[in-house]
Amino acid sequence: MKIEPISVTELNRYMKEKVAGDEFLNHVYVRGEISNFKNHYTGHMYFTLKDENSLIKCIIFKSYAEKLKFMPKDGMKVLLLGTVSVFERDGVYQIYGKAMQEDGIGSLYTAYEELKAKLEKEGLFDPSHKKPIPQMPLRIGVLTSNTGAVIRDIINVSTRRNPDVQIRLLPVPVQGEGAAEKIVKAIQTMNEQKLADILILARGGGSLEDLWPFNEEIVARAIFASDLPIISAVGHETDFTIADFVADLRAPTPSAAAELAVPNKQDLILKLQNLENRSKIALKKKTEFMRMRYEKCMTRRVFKEPMQMIEEKYLWVDMRKKRIQNAVMQGFQRKKGSAMEKIAKLDALSPLKTLTRGYSITKLGNKVITRASDLKKDDEITLTFLEGETKAKVL
Repeated sequence: MKIEPISVTELNRYMKEKVAGDEFLNHVYVRGEISNFKNHYTGHMYFTLKDENSLIKCIIFKSYAEKLKFMPKDGMKVLLLGTVSVFERDGVYQIYGKAMQEDGIGSLYTAYEELKAKLEKEGLFDPSHKKPIPQMPLRIGVLTSNTGAVIRDIINVSTRRNPDVQIRLLPVPVQGEGAAEKIVKAIQTMNEQKLADILILARGGGSLEDLWPFNEEIVARAIFASDLPIISAVGHETDFTIADFVADLRAPTPSAAAELAVPNKQDLILKLQNLENRSKIALKKKTEFMRMRYEKCMTRRVFKEPMQMIEEKYLWVDMRKKRIQNAVMQGFQRKKGSAMEKIAKLDALSPLKTLTRGYSITKLGNKVITRASDLKKDDEITLTFLEGETKAKVL
């Protein structure tokens, strides 16, 4: 009996009809963990549902996705209600979800949140610890896989922005067992040997499991301990890893990391030209201002007749000198007149003035005698005249 071959399309269609005819597969209720979740711009949701041993692709169309009470994420454990069907074009079977609810959070997601809370409490995310990104780096260190689009994107962007900047790639595995340890070793090597001015830690998008090396505590602490500033560019813009929070700067994509790390040479040239033009204009204005100031100064009298001001100062000094002399002489004359007046009064009261008229002073010892009764016979007295003294005896 000759067997006629059938086309692939016919086989896939047959399998689709077989699956569609199975009542059990038309209403399945499956528990699993979400992985490789993608919220498409059309509103459809694509993801993989897995357990410890197996996985199955799933899709929830927009009309059902709008009814969900939560936003699915990688690592979430969920209960999915739907229909198993064959996607005829690719020959794969998948679940077409109609409803889904949370069934707790996956173990990886729980570990992620716990480590995030721990490191945040220790201050590893604190902005005060962030190192500034060099404005003019000469060497960019890149830690990523040596194959794939990531390193090509970084090289293309860097070369376009500034071909003089060196890109130093230190290849590291970006997923799988042992990747975290090798990433830590690469960070330490870059720091110890001073191979770069700044580091870019990068990889493309992926599931929570794929990105897990960048959620390891040893990687986070190696980034924090790095003396070189580190830009984290792990996953897509919506992906956040522990490395993103610890790094000195987060870039949404590897290409964006290259733009942040490498200054645009043309922008720098234009900036220097603008600064040069501004300097020339400022110098020209300063020169004009100084010339105007010089011309204004030279029109002043002090520059035209410099000696006149000095002569005026001499006259002012002479006037002050004469005023001081007059004030001193007037004060002296007043003091002299007062002194002469007091001398005349003292002279009028002087006993010597009386002696000039023929009087004398009689003393008994040191006592001046003013009454005859103060003397007795044989007392020896002293008589003081205007000129000289003599001794006498009372008879």
